[in-house]
Amino acid sequence: MTPVPTKTQPARGMRDFLPADVRRRQYVINVIKNVYERYGFEPLETPAVENIETLLGKYGDEGNQLIFKILKRGEHEKSGEADLALRYDLTVPLARVVAQYQNELPKFFKRYQIQPVWRADRPARGRFREFYQCDVDVLGSRSMLVEAEICSAASDVLTTLGFNDFTVRLNHRSVLTGLLEQAGVKRDKHADALIALDKMDKAGPEGVARELNERGIVDESAVKLMRFFEGVAGAERAANLLDLDGGETRSAFNADILGRLVEFIGTNETGAKGVDDLRQILQFCRASGIAARIKLDPTLARGLAYYTGAIMEISVKDLTGSLGGGGRYDNLVGMFAGQDVPACGFSLGLERIIVVMAEREMFPAKLVSTSADIMVSVWNSESMVDSIALANELRRAGLRVGLYPEADKVGKQFKYASEQGIPFVTVVGDDERARGEVAIKNMRTGEQRSVKREAVADAIRTALNSTTQV
Repeated sequence: MTPVPTKTQPARGMRDFLPADVRRRQYVINVIKNVYERYGFEPLETPAVENIETLLGKYGDEGNQLIFKILKRGEHEKSGEADLALRYDLTVPLARVVAQYQNELPKFFKRYQIQPVWRADRPARGRFREFYQCDVDVLGSRSMLVEAEICSAASDVLTTLGFNDFTVRLNHRSVLTGLLEQAGVKRDKHADALIALDKMDKAGPEGVARELNERGIVDESAVKLMRFFEGVAGAERAANLLDLDGGETRSAFNADILGRLVEFIGTNETGAKGVDDLRQILQFCRASGIAARIKLDPTLARGLAYYTGAIMEISVKDLTGSLGGGGRYDNLVGMFAGQDVPACGFSLGLERIIVVMAEREMFPAKLVSTSADIMVSVWNSESMVDSIALANELRRAGLRVGLYPEADKVGKQFKYASEQGIPFVTVVGDDERARGEVAIKNMRTGEQRSVKREAVADAIRTALNSTTQV
């Protein structure tokens, strides 16, 4: 009986990563690590699996629905109950770690963490059920300097990767509360209003107004809200017409939005405190040299329930969704530690960054073209031992070396190296061996020359460093 082929695709929303994919991923991760470490952040890793009570109730009702739960095992399997869950994000595990090791960590704990997370979400372009997050957080300080530094670090990552058309959208949860209270939205409708407002960039004012109505916010409060946000949208359209991209002009736009917020919020204490925080963050961002990247956006709400202060999100021109986001969450650690620990963090979306960079051909050509600097060929079966020795000599010299595994015709070996994008191939035939030499073939130019065996590594290194590789 002919066996039935097994389905080979990975689970929906999951992916396999071939060598070129892994190299792209490692390239981006290395840039992120290097930038974050320049800012003094330290690495942290946590388990892929958390106790389910650690995660439940930290992300809001929608987030609870997206947690991948793990059923009890063994004799408890039939209960259908879950006691564990796959990590949903990196922030809640961080809060747990800080609570667990608070006496061993410094007063100001600055950490970065790059690990996969899992969400039972509907897969879409750039959205997967398993994906990496790249988080950076500061715990222990309520200073707005933290927000500015995190925005600066995230901006440095993107500019180092080659992005130049991104904007860091900035808002504050207290500002949103002040706006809703001054508009007269009932407290029990605040969450509904925030969900609607957060869709402003996708649905526009008409779509938000329609959603507010569907969520039961239909009285004068909805009218007041929409008048305010229509005014903000008008200011943004005017800015776009003037192409306000420079630091000074972006600062003028932000000052206009601050003025509108002050006027609308008035004496509302909560909202006024949020406006003061935003004003400080903008001041510190100017000192950091990233003022042109920062854009106040009163519609930005971010859905996670644990945010308590400033919230940020990175948008890229002509790209739906964001490349990352974050904010202040001063109460989250207290859920585990029994006392509040001020905290602020930001998460870069590694998967979306890689997708956009690949589409825009932003990766260095050499990065995805080859896994080796040189391939050692095998002249015949009798010379295999010598080929192994040569390959090891070149590896000890610091080169990336591939070794052809069979005594095929040399032409076939050249073809294989060419298909793999390997720039050089060594050949040690009977004549070269008798002279103590090694022939080096440049696969790009077709040139072949012989050098003494002890000089092969230097010759290859020189050719790799040469722009012409002659």
